[in-house]
Amino acid sequence: MGRRSERLSKQGMLASDLAGEGDVIQVVSRAFDVLRCFEGHEARLGNLEISNRCGLPRSTVSRLTHTLTRMGQLVYLPRDQKYRIGPSAVAMSTSMMRGLQLRNLIQLRLQDVAEQLPGTVGFVIPDRFHLVYLEFARAANALGLNSSTGSRIAMASTAAGHAYTAALDVDVGDALLAEMEREIPEGAKLLRPRLETNRRFLRDHGYVIACGLWSPHINGLAVPLWSPQYQTFVVLTIGLLSAMYDEKRLHNEVAPRLLELGAVIGGMLEGADGDIFSNRMQSKPLPVPTHNNKIIKTEDKNELEAGARRPRPARSVRARDGRR
Repeated sequence: MGRRSERLSKQGMLASDLAGEGDVIQVVSRAFDVLRCFEGHEARLGNLEISNRCGLPRSTVSRLTHTLTRMGQLVYLPRDQKYRIGPSAVAMSTSMMRGLQLRNLIQLRLQDVAEQLPGTVGFVIPDRFHLVYLEFARAANALGLNSSTGSRIAMASTAAGHAYTAALDVDVGDALLAEMEREIPEGAKLLRPRLETNRRFLRDHGYVIACGLWSPHINGLAVPLWSPQYQTFVVLTIGLLSAMYDEKRLHNEVAPRLLELGAVIGGMLEGADGDIFSNRMQSKPLPVPTHNNKIIKTEDKNELEAGARRPRPARSVRARDGRR
């Protein structure tokens, strides 16, 4: 009886530890949900506005904003009775971005394409059910297309989002879609009917298009790339006026340029842990892959990002053996 009681006691402690870990994960997740509501350093939000944006009870938001303020992640503005991003959050993001010469090189490449095509060219990274612009470039005559670094776009209603979800391994993409159906069902209704078609098209051609999905006046095309730094897929995307670029022109004129851009930036990402971060980078040629690799097959799930997997040796997206 003594051994059985001891075993049951240990099992109870383990269950309690797991439950406690689950509670911590939930609190941290909700804290990040609150921080995501602040889309710029100047954004000012009250608890009610935050509650409406992230779908959490106002009492929960009140506790989270109080804790985040004590940590310096938020600052309380007594006159407005609102919060804004705090110094700790700014310092953390600044330190993470320090020395990222890679982004400057990517921006130059984006601008080269933007000068040729009258649209907005972006380099985006996933954030739950959205994507965030890390860099962007815009043609001077790109009417009706407004984006900036840090802007968030919906995954379900953009070419970039459809390319990202199509790039994920099937089980990971399906899990993401199931989570989306629970939390934002209207987004899942846009994505689900197109997912299999997007997967096949991406495997065969290396890109995904979305015409009139985000706006009836905008057509988009996107190319996903594996990022060793972020251990997830990032996406190159372009938005163009549908009156100027219909679906045929996207395939014939836009896709070749964005695929070429993807090959160049893919080479940058692969070499980013080496010389591209050093002070000698300007004296060396940019790494450009000699293959026509558009997307990299992955393995080993990364716990921090749905669909993030470590890359295998580069493979062409056009491989016919069923692997991406």
